[in-house]
Amino acid sequence: MSGGSAVLCLLLLHTGAQGFGLLPGKSLNHLEITEKAILNATVRVCRALAQAEGTDFTLPAQPFTAEGVAVACGAQQSSKSFSKAIKFIILRNVRVDIRHALNASFHFDEEMFVQGRKIITEGVLAVKASNKQENFEAARQKLGEILHPLQDFYSHSNWVEMGNKLPNSNLIRSDTSIGNIADESRATCRNCDGDDCRNNILEDVIKDRILTSGYFSIVPLFSTKPKGKCSHGGAIDQTSNIEPTGGINKDTFDSSHGHLHTEAANMAIAASSELLEDIRGAAGDRPFLQMMGIFKGSSKALCFVIDTTKSMSDDIEAVRNTISLIINSEVGAENEPSVYILVPFNDPDFGPLTKTTDPKVFENAINSLSATGGGDNEELSLSGLQLALTAAPSSSEIFLFTDAPAKDTHLKSTVIALIERTQTVVNFMITNSTLLNRRRRRDDKQQHSKIAASDLQLYRDLAQASGGQAIEVTKSELLAATSIIIESSSPSLVTLLQAARNPGKTDNFSFWVDETVTKLTVYITGRSLTFTLISSTGESQQSTDTTGSLITKSQSVGNFQTLELKIQVGPWEIKMVSTNPYTLKVIGQSPIDFLFDFVEASQGPFTGFDVLDTRPRAGVNGSLLVSLTGSDSVIVTEVALVESSGSGEVKGVVEPQGNGNFLVQVDRMPSVEFVVRVKGRDDSVTPRASLTVFQRQSPINFRASNLTISADSNSILVPGTPFSVPFSVMTSGIGGNVTIRATNNRRFDAAFPTSLFLETGNRVNSTVTLSAPLNTPSGTDFTLTIEAEAPGDKDTNYVVLLSSVVNTVTDFTHPVCQLLSLQSNCSINCSLSMWELSVRVTDGADGTGVDRVSLRQGNGSLNTSLAAGNENITMVSYRASCCSSDMQLLVVDRVGNVGSCSYTPRDGSQAAISVSTKVSHSPLLCLSMVVLGLYVLTELGIQ
Repeated sequence: MSGGSAVLCLLLLHTGAQGFGLLPGKSLNHLEITEKAILNATVRVCRALAQAEGTDFTLPAQPFTAEGVAVACGAQQSSKSFSKAIKFIILRNVRVDIRHALNASFHFDEEMFVQGRKIITEGVLAVKASNKQENFEAARQKLGEILHPLQDFYSHSNWVEMGNKLPNSNLIRSDTSIGNIADESRATCRNCDGDDCRNNILEDVIKDRILTSGYFSIVPLFSTKPKGKCSHGGAIDQTSNIEPTGGINKDTFDSSHGHLHTEAANMAIAASSELLEDIRGAAGDRPFLQMMGIFKGSSKALCFVIDTTKSMSDDIEAVRNTISLIINSEVGAENEPSVYILVPFNDPDFGPLTKTTDPKVFENAINSLSATGGGDNEELSLSGLQLALTAAPSSSEIFLFTDAPAKDTHLKSTVIALIERTQTVVNFMITNSTLLNRRRRRDDKQQHSKIAASDLQLYRDLAQASGGQAIEVTKSELLAATSIIIESSSPSLVTLLQAARNPGKTDNFSFWVDETVTKLTVYITGRSLTFTLISSTGESQQSTDTTGSLITKSQSVGNFQTLELKIQVGPWEIKMVSTNPYTLKVIGQSPIDFLFDFVEASQGPFTGFDVLDTRPRAGVNGSLLVSLTGSDSVIVTEVALVESSGSGEVKGVVEPQGNGNFLVQVDRMPSVEFVVRVKGRDDSVTPRASLTVFQRQSPINFRASNLTISADSNSILVPGTPFSVPFSVMTSGIGGNVTIRATNNRRFDAAFPTSLFLETGNRVNSTVTLSAPLNTPSGTDFTLTIEAEAPGDKDTNYVVLLSSVVNTVTDFTHPVCQLLSLQSNCSINCSLSMWELSVRVTDGADGTGVDRVSLRQGNGSLNTSLAAGNENITMVSYRASCCSSDMQLLVVDRVGNVGSCSYTPRDGSQAAISVSTKVSHSPLLCLSMVVLGLYVLTELGIQ
């Protein structure tokens, strides 16, 4: 890359950049660095796809936002899932400072360069393996974890002080040198001049390009460091008071080397972009966007869990008809599901899981289901549901079809834990059970029976916990009831109100309809009930009134009613009258919705908040992190925790955190089930009298607990190697023997204690040990749920951990290209002439083999085939107009090593240019950013 291009690249990288804490401030922090890199990378991918597909691409307005980028990518329906993916990655990045605060390897402190790079490169392998298996949530989790040390390298080392203008590409490669690392005995720093540390790194260290970083410790009186070494610096770093005093970190403008904060932050953004570019190359453009939560159609999954015993033949046929309708109407449309999931179950087995993005594969899987067997009246419905909950993306909607009670009722608390953690809605489609061949009897007469009320209650409880419906119909009514499946496929579905009363009672419920809401719908389950609707204008309509104007369409099947309402902006009310249990849910479609996590304040040396993988503590104060989606101008005005089966609520104090995030502090977590309700407004609307006021509610019901359970482990499991997960349990309630359960969705062998004795206020530690079979494919994800149940079954808590299986990798070399021929007859009139080439792509004798060859640049036709008699060689032919005089191949092996090969017929060149993106994609990446940056300036009218 020319010097001018390098300078321009750096200028573009620096444009608008200002820093590496956890919380907002005047300096750029990990949150902002990560978000900028993701948004930039996504824009580049979408722009490249548009060019390849011959469609227009309009650059989103600066500064980039998730909403703006999703629209530019032609995927406005994915704005919520894109925002959710970014938030998930960021929170896993921030967690490193909270859970690994004093582990120098995670921060490149104490010259731990080899160890820090190992964390990154092993993580990159895991991300690529997960993407290959389409386990995108596991990929996002590991991506967030490795972005943190990668970014810290530029703040904590002297890379910037040495005058480097580009990132250290060797941090994401394990087969090259990171640089000339300082020996342990080599002095690297002198004392700072008071508070001035600008020249505290020794001149010979800079001149000889010796790589160093600061030492860090928070232990007063006992902190040490090797003689002559630099310190990290800052008020809590006790080594900064040991000679040589001061520090070299660039975390903020106020840090020891704060004068270089902007350069370090921008270098961290560029390095993060470089890593994302490498992951993109290994995955491909569309899978990369899917990892980021951007899909061509809907971002929602279509997920069915189906009982396949003999009496279910009619139900399976109804499912087939529904699937056929969805596929015929939605494929290629904006509501096409992002992924299709099927889990059959019966007794004594469940599965296998079918998970595919191909609707035909899914339809074939449904059509191949056969209704057979059924030796008794109970089936493994919860085992099938557990598998679906761990396979489906978070915030999915699952439909379970059965006519039988659950045999595996012991999994109820595990299923609820997964519902809460994944925020997934579960709907049960329950038909009258015809017990044919379920129980062996002496005669062949059919025995007709309904599921017992106690068995039905289990399904009702799980439906209510998830915000779903327990729909009880006859088999002849089932097809009509499946309309809920089609209605749920919209990614813009929002919940305005949800409530349940058991036992039933007369009660009034209010909800607010804003200007953005369409397709306003009410779901009611229950029997022998009446209701009265009152709109914002005061107009009312009773359930017995068939001529009113508020209800535009209604349907009643079994215990399930749906009402489509006339849109009237403002406050609505619905009065329910029944002595029987009932549920009420009001939904609509709107771009505006919210995301949230329960969080807890860091107990370590750094301020910040960590996402809870468990239930929050009951009866004490707590925190939530809330963000809004669908608009860049909406703000949160109120957050309340509302009792699911009552009228009580706890309102929180809302504190804006920047970047569309709001921290909510509540003084008490409810001790009963609750939902989260958010109110807000759109400040962009003028005049203020016409402000858009909105209300949204979580469909999922949550619980707090007096038990506290925590666990953490390396998130990578090597097949055949014991995988230990340390965990601890504490109770603020009554002590005694606490039951322990540990389950995983892959049925890996696991060992754990079945009970622990707890004394109130004391913490007890233990371990779960798992092992995956040697033949487990690399990139397989697994979910481990550890539960603790207090004496008397009155209180439970859990921790849910997502991890990946990654096989040991010995191939770190990218595939290479060998030019076999290049022919050109290009003339002045390029449209009248063509050029063509043939290339052999190999991965070396010790390589894993070529996995994919694709066209990164060029408008010609590309053909690939395996060499005759040697599947490790891929033959490539390319033919293009001379008007398209540059082409670049992207070559990827089976473990994700990425190389690129560039060719041109200009000047009669017969020479092949073959470059590894891993070795030299920093200049290429910067050049692409230069092009993108120039495009930005042009769009803004700046010359």
